[in-house]
Amino acid sequence: MRTQGVIDRYRKYLPVSDKTPVITLGEGSTPLVHANRLGPAIGFPKLNLYCKLEGLNPTGSFKDRGMTMAVSKAVEEGTKAVICASTGNTSASAAAYATKAGLACYVLLPAGKVALGKLSQALMYGAKVICLDGNFDVALDMVRELGADGKITIVNSINPYRLEGQKSAGFEVVEQLGKAPDYLCIPVGNAGNISAYWRGFKQYKELGIATSAPKMHGFEAAGSAAIVHDRIFPNPETLATAIRIGNPASWKEAVKAAADSGGKIDEVTDDEIVAAYQLLARTEGIFCEPSSAASVAGLIKHLQSGAINEDATVVCVLTGNGLKDPDMPLKLCQPDLTPVAADVDKLRHQLQIN
Repeated sequence: MRTQGVIDRYRKYLPVSDKTPVITLGEGSTPLVHANRLGPAIGFPKLNLYCKLEGLNPTGSFKDRGMTMAVSKAVEEGTKAVICASTGNTSASAAAYATKAGLACYVLLPAGKVALGKLSQALMYGAKVICLDGNFDVALDMVRELGADGKITIVNSINPYRLEGQKSAGFEVVEQLGKAPDYLCIPVGNAGNISAYWRGFKQYKELGIATSAPKMHGFEAAGSAAIVHDRIFPNPETLATAIRIGNPASWKEAVKAAADSGGKIDEVTDDEIVAAYQLLARTEGIFCEPSSAASVAGLIKHLQSGAINEDATVVCVLTGNGLKDPDMPLKLCQPDLTPVAADVDKLRHQLQIN
C-alpha cells in the first residue's frame, strides 16, 4: 500500500485528475505541537500556542507540499527536466522529487548564501547545481528566461501548482486543532507560503469545514523586508538565508492574504530571530532552522505590542528543520569540545554534579 501524501489525502481539493501521476515521498501530515512552556517563558502564560513542524516533511521543509504537485503535473505534461532558483530548501525538494520522477533537475543558487545542509541535499539527490554570482532575485530572473520556451518546467512558487499543494498545510491545521486558530504566524520570504495557507483556510471556511479563518501575521527579515517597506531590496541581507529575498514573487497575493484576513505583514531583526530560535529549542525542545524562527520572533513582537491577544489560540509555522543549517548552533553556543579523561570524579567536577 502506497504511503499517502498530500495529493492522495486532498485530491478533491486540488487541480489533479485520474491522468495525473502521483510523485510522492509521503509529504504532509506534520505534527502540530502544543508549545505550553514558551508562553510563560516570555511573560504570556495565557497564550494557547501551537507549532506546525514543517521540518518533518521528507526533505526537511514545507517545500515538499508544493513540490509533489509541481513535479506530478510536470510529468503529466511530458516534461523531461525541472529548474529552480533557490536559497536552499526549494533546491533540496526539487532535486528529491525530480529524482523520484526520473527527471533531470537544474538548480541556480546564490553564491555563498545557502546553508550547507541544503546544498548537501541537492547534490546528493543528483541535481546539477550552479552557484550564480548574484542574489536569489537575480537567479529567479535567469530561471524565468531559461524556462520561457517550456522545455524545462520551472518549479519555483511562480509555478501555479506549488501553492495549491502548500495550501494543504492550512487544511491540516484546521483538522488537527478541530477549528481554525485565531492567528497564524509565518515567515515571509518569497511570500508564497502565507498566500498558500490563506488559500487553504479560506477554502475550508467556504466549504463549511471551518467556521472561521485566522488572522494571517507574516514576518520578513528586517534586512530584506520588501513588502513592509513597499520597495525592492536589491541587496537583501539577513542571517535567515531561507527568507533573504528582496523582491518576493507572491508579493501581491501575500498582501491580499494579510489584508483579507485582518492580519499584518511585519519585520523582525536578526537578533529577534536568533533569540526566538534559541528560545524554541530551550523551552520546547524544537529545533528549527533560523529562518523558521521568524514566526516566533514576530509572535513575541506582536504580543508585546498588543497586535495579538495574549489569550489567543496561535499557530506558528516552523518551515524548516534545524539540521538544514548545522553551522548556526555551533556559532551561537561555542561549545568547549576539549576531551576530558574518562574518570568519574573528574567528570563529576567538570559537569558540576553535586
